[in-house]
Parts: sequence; C-alpha cells; structure tokens
Amino acid sequence: MSETLSIYLVQMNPALGALEANVSNIEAAYRRAVDAGADLVLTPELSVSGYPLEDLVLKPFFVRSAMRAVEDLANLTMGEGNPGLIVGSPWFDGDTLHNAVFLLEGGEIADIRYKHDLPNYGVFDEKRVFAAGALAGPMDFRGFKLGVMICEDMWYPAVTGSLKAQGADILLVPTCSPFELDKHPERQVHARNRVDEAGLPLVFCNQICGQDELVFEGGSFVMAADGNVPVQMDFWKENELLTNWRREGTALVCETTHQAAAPDHWQNMYQAMVLGLKDYVEKNRFPGVILGMSGGIDSALSAAVAVDALGADKVHCVMMPSRYTSGESLGDAEKCAQALGAQYDVIAIKPGVEAFDTMLADVFAGTEADTTEENIQSRLRGLILMSLSNKFGKMVLTTGNKSEMSVGYATLYGDMCGGYSVLKDVYKLDVFALSRWRNENVPTGAFGPGGEVIPDNIITKPPTAELREDQKDEDSLPPYEALDDMLRCLVDEEMSVDEIIERGHSASEVARIEHLLYIAEYKRRQAPPGVKITRKNFGRDRRYPITNGFRSARRNK
Repeated sequence: MSETLSIYLVQMNPALGALEANVSNIEAAYRRAVDAGADLVLTPELSVSGYPLEDLVLKPFFVRSAMRAVEDLANLTMGEGNPGLIVGSPWFDGDTLHNAVFLLEGGEIADIRYKHDLPNYGVFDEKRVFAAGALAGPMDFRGFKLGVMICEDMWYPAVTGSLKAQGADILLVPTCSPFELDKHPERQVHARNRVDEAGLPLVFCNQICGQDELVFEGGSFVMAADGNVPVQMDFWKENELLTNWRREGTALVCETTHQAAAPDHWQNMYQAMVLGLKDYVEKNRFPGVILGMSGGIDSALSAAVAVDALGADKVHCVMMPSRYTSGESLGDAEKCAQALGAQYDVIAIKPGVEAFDTMLADVFAGTEADTTEENIQSRLRGLILMSLSNKFGKMVLTTGNKSEMSVGYATLYGDMCGGYSVLKDVYKLDVFALSRWRNENVPTGAFGPGGEVIPDNIITKPPTAELREDQKDEDSLPPYEALDDMLRCLVDEEMSVDEIIERGHSASEVARIEHLLYIAEYKRRQAPPGVKITRKNFGRDRRYPITNGFRSARRNK
C-alpha cells in the first residue's frame, strides 16, 4: 500500500468552447506538475470544454471533438512515473450525454465518472442537457481510492455515502461553482457536512474565469477530515499548488499548509466586475471599450472597472454634453478620465438635438415637452457611441445600475445600448460604496492606478440624469436608501408588498415601485448581459414574464 500521495491543484481559466486552447493550458499545467513531482493532477469540472456549456453541448460534433481532446490528453500520461491527470468534459455513453470526469493514466482513460446530482435552479439548467450518472464507487489510483464528486455532488449526501461505503480514501471535487456574494462560506458548509458524514478529507478545485453573466472566483481549498482547512488557495487569480499527503493508519492527512487571504465584501464585488468585463472583452476579441462619461458616479465607476480590467489604453471615455449639462459635470468627467489615464473626448449633442427638433416640429406641434425630448438626448448619445464603436471596433460599455434597471429608469436604444454592463447587478447605494472602496484600494491584478481615481465631488453630489433643468433622481424616485431596500425585498427576496410595508415603507410607494419593476421587464429583456453579483441577477436567475397582470398590492387591498 502506498504511503504518500501528491496532488497538484490547477485553478485554471478555460475559454468556453475553445478546445485547443484549453488542452494547451492543461498540457502546460501538467508539465509544471511533472516538474513539481506530482503523482496526480486535478483540474476543475469540464476543464476541457469550459462551463456552463448551455446549448453548445447539444451539438454532437462539438461533444465528439471534446471527447477526442480527452483522448489526446491521455497521451500526456504515457511513460514511467508520469502523474495521473483528472479532467472534465461532456461525454457520450452510447447516445446518452453526461457531464463526465476522467482519470487519465498510462496513456489511456483509466476510469470515468458521471455527475449524479444535476443542478436545475438559479443559473443552472443541467438537467436540460445532461443525463444523471449512477451512484458509483471510487477510482483506483496507485494504491489509493479516489472518491470523485463533480460539483453539485458535494451539495448532497448520496454520492458521499456511496463513495464511503465502497472504501474511498479521499474526496476529490472538480467543480465550476459560480461566484455570488457570501457563496464561499456556503461551499465550505457543504464540504464540512460531507467530510463529517464520510470521515474523509476533501479537495475542492474550482475554476477562475468570466463567462458571459457568470464569474468564478477560484478559492480552491483542502478540508481535513476534522473539518479544518489547511489549504486555502487564492481568490480572483489563476493558481496552482502541490499538496502532499501521507497515511496515518488508515487515514490520509494533508501535510501542506497554505492560507491565501479572503477578500472582504467590497473587494469581492469589485473583483467580480473586473474579471467579468476582462474575460468578456478579451475572449470575444474586442480591442477595448468605449463608454459615455457623464460626470456622474455610475459612469465613473464603470470607467474605473474598465481601466482596472483592460488597461487605460483600451478605454475611451466620451463626454456628450447637452444644454442641461452643468460645468460641474464637465469638470468631474474630465478629472476622472485624467485620473484613470483613459482617452477622453467631448462630443456635444446640441446640434443633433436641434436637428431632431426641426425634423419633428410639425408632428409634435401643440404638444408639451416631456420624457420624449429627454429620451431623444439619451438616444443621440447611444447613436454616437455606437458610431464610434463601429468605426474603431471597441465595444460600448453601458453604465446603468441595478436600481435603475429595476424600475425602468433607463432608455431603450439610448443609455441601454451596448455590449456589456458591469453595474447591472449592483444597486445604487453599493455603487457609492464601491467608489469609495476603489479610491482607497487597488484590486488584485488591476491595471489602474492607486489613489483617488473617482473625484470626491462625483461621490458626494446628488445623482442626476441632467436631461432637463435642475433634474435630480429623487424628483421621481424615493431616496436610494428606501428604494434599494424595497428593491432588494422585491427582487432578491421575492417578498410581498405587505411584508415590505412592515419594514416601515409607505404602502403607496411600495405599490408604485412593484408596478415599475414589473412593467420594465420588456426593457430588461433587451438589455446587454452583465456580471452576476447577487443571488438573483437580472438574467439567468430571474425569468419573469413580460406580460404580467399580477400585483400583490392590488390583491391585498
């Protein structure tokens, strides 16, 4: 019986569907593991294909290409003393499609396991595309029995029980567990439950990447059989680590200790926005981003995230003043762009507004100015940004926050036009807090400068869209302290109007905000994707009907 085992953890950033690139990255990590003296290399769930695959996995040619990639990777392990390799890929067993993990050893696929517990909630819909695998025993590897559990298999006791009953020595969890605020402690609770049930140590290997709306923050760890965590790998960056194990009686004990610092609440939010934007822009091969710089806090924070994610040379800020734009806003926008080092241009929209006034004068005759004229300004700005995007190739970054998107305070084909939104799942009060945090901190891996990158005046002045004289957000919305609380209750917690009123909000105001939330659904369906931060974002998490006559306030009158 072998007495020692060394497991090399690969916390990698795959590109979904890019099989050749992912195989190349796995090969490079494997060579580093060989140099480190590893016995076994562990990669995340679906490391060959990327995750989540959505309907790409319904294309048989893609799946068979991924299967061939796994077979090619097996060749790496050929030769005396080479480490084994655990990778993940979609796999056909006959005509049945599985989310699979493979033990590659001796130049061949030595063993296969299929994911048993397929998640079908929130952002997950694996039951739609994969078949569940049967409960199975451990994989035999050089005198050890490896209990492989694929991601969701760790959330429930069935797979652990089967592995324990069949003599597993250790639980290995290749996973793609997406980021949400406060998600990591939840993972460790589930891990501790499985460790307690089995009396076995556990290795959790997560990916680090942005994939459309989702981000994955890494944070791989080792949990000992007593529930302690001797190894905590880094968050928000790729990482590899050799862990050494030895037998003590019949138990496997991790001899390696490594403790990466856990980010705080605000760093996690900010890093998620940076990684989501970085991978979206780079993996889709955009040369950079362009955004409207208004002198307000949303565009300032969006610009800071963009510079941190991509570098100042890839960020183009454009101020598009109207006759309502204050000198204060002009100065604040320029000062922020200069502090970030980004390209900054001013393109006035007054000539365009005047042209529209002339064009529409006859059909608008006898009517009063209203939101129509305000929206023309916003749509002109969107047209300018899209024109610059078409001409120079940079992607338009939208700057609306979750509070605005909730109540429809955003203009279709205006400030909503663009390719990605970093603030889509960030409420307005959190925008203020994140701006203060960024002025005091430089995120991990950021390209942006330190110091005050968002001028204090932008943070302290009253928010305004500046689409009419003396306009303020609170002219038509409750104070953000009240609005954000109501929205968290309605959106994140799915609370009834009566429950929200009990928190101290007025009945009429809650009813109005609920109504605004529901009637803005058609706008959100047309909004660009944005990084998921909370447990319920506007996207994969929340699939409300557009045509919806339900109002809880009305039912309770």
